Amino acid sequence: MSTSTPAENDGTTQPVRPRPELPPAGQTPVAQRPHGGLGDRFRLWWDALARPAQWGVGVPFILFVALLPILNIPVLTTVGTNFGAVMAQFGMYALIAIGLNVVVGQAGLLDLGYVGFYAIGAYTLAILTSPDSPWNVTQPEGWLSDDWAWLAILPVAVAITAMSGLVLGSPTLRLRGDYLAIVTLGFGEIVRLLADNLDEITGGGQGLKSVAYPRLGVTEELPNGVFSAGNVGTTLNSGVWWFWLSLVFIIISLMLVGNLERSRVGRAWVAIREDEDAAEIMGVPTFRFKLWAFVIGASIGGVSGAIYAGQVQFVIPTNFNIINSVLFLCAVVLGGQGNKLGVILGAFIIVYLPNFFLGRTSLFGIPIDGNEIANYKYLFFGVALMVLMIFRPQGLIPVRQKLLTYGRELYVAARRTLAKMPDGGPQAAYATAAPASGTGSGTDGPAGNGAGERDETTDGGNR
Repeated sequence: MSTSTPAENDGTTQPVRPRPELPPAGQTPVAQRPHGGLGDRFRLWWDALARPAQWGVGVPFILFVALLPILNIPVLTTVGTNFGAVMAQFGMYALIAIGLNVVVGQAGLLDLGYVGFYAIGAYTLAILTSPDSPWNVTQPEGWLSDDWAWLAILPVAVAITAMSGLVLGSPTLRLRGDYLAIVTLGFGEIVRLLADNLDEITGGGQGLKSVAYPRLGVTEELPNGVFSAGNVGTTLNSGVWWFWLSLVFIIISLMLVGNLERSRVGRAWVAIREDEDAAEIMGVPTFRFKLWAFVIGASIGGVSGAIYAGQVQFVIPTNFNIINSVLFLCAVVLGGQGNKLGVILGAFIIVYLPNFFLGRTSLFGIPIDGNEIANYKYLFFGVALMVLMIFRPQGLIPVRQKLLTYGRELYVAARRTLAKMPDGGPQAAYATAAPASGTGSGTDGPAGNGAGERDETTDGGNR
C-alpha cells in the first residue's frame, strides 16, 4: 500500500488547485439552493422575486380566485349546485384547515375534536342573535341592531372559542400522541351532545333559526341584503358574497400565521413537533407554546363557525359530528401538514370533488351517475389517504425542510472558514491542496494525510 507524507514534512511542493469562487456565507443565490420537488421549485422562484414583484404576482392571483364564481369557467364550474355556494363552502373549510394546521401541522398536536371549536363559534352567534334563543340580544327584544348584529357578535364568538381552547388545553396538553387525540375527540362529542340536549338554550335537535348575518346591499330587489339566503338566481348571489368575505378572513389568517411562523413562536412549534423532549431540554417552554397553538387554532375555527352560522342562518347539532372533524383533518393531511397553501388546496379538494360529480350524467363522454359517486365521497377520501400515506406521506405540497434548504449556505460558510485558516496547517492543506495520484485509500494524498494527521494528533493527545 502506497503512502505519502504532507508537503510540510518532506519539503516538496504539492500542486495547489485554485480555490473556487464561493459566495459570501449566508448569501447563496436563491436559484442555487437545493430543492426536492415542485413545491420547492415554486418556493425558490417566489423567494427570488423582489417584494414589489411578489405583490405584482400575488394580487392578480387573489383577484382571479375571487372572480372564479363569476367567471364560471366551464372546466371548473359545477352542474348540480351553484358554483358560488361551493366556493363559499370552500372558504369556510379553508379557514378551518388553516386553524387546524396551526395545531396539527405546526405544533404537531393530533386534534380529532376540532369540530368542537367550529360548533362553539356557530352556536355563540346563533344563541345571541336567533329569535328562538332566550339569550337573544337583537331587536326588538334586545339592544343590538339587526343590521350590525353579526359583525358585533363575531369578536364575542372568537373570544369565547379562544377561551374554550384555553380551558381544554390547560389540563390536557400535558398528554401526547394517541392520548391527546382521544381527549380532543371526546371534547368534540361533548360539545355536540351539549348542543343536542340543552333544549332551552340551543333548541336541541330542532336547532336555532333566523341567525343574524351582515345586512349590506339592501335594495328593493333585495330587501334583506346581498348576504341573505334569499339572494339566489343571480350571478352575484349570496354564496359569492360569503366567499369574498371568507377570502378576506383567509388573507388575514395567512398573514397572522405567517408572521408567527417566522417568529420565535413558530420556531418553538417546529421544535415541539420534531422532538418535544429535546425542545424541553433546550429550554423551550413547550406547554406554553402548545397552549398558544391551541388558542390560536380555536380562534380561527370560531371565525369559520360564525361565518357558517351567518351563511346558512340555521344551526343544528348534526352538522358538527365526528365525520366533519375527520374531513377537516383529511384536508390538512392531504394538502400537506405545516404548509398553509397546501392545506388550502386540501380544503378545496375536499369540498370541490363531491360537488363536481353532483348532478353529472357523463364525464368525457362516458355515462356516469354523478349523484351516486358523490355519495361515496368518504370511501374515496379514505382510499386517497391510504394511498397518500404509502407513496407521499408528506402531502401534496409538503412543508419546506429548512435544514435542507440552508444546507448549501452552511457548506459555503464552512468552506470559507477553512480557506481563511493560516497556510501550512492541516485544515488549509485539506481545503486547498490537490489530490495526489494513487490509490483512493484513507492514507493516500494530502487530504488523506491531513485527516490522518489530525487523527494521530488526537490519538496522541488522548494517550
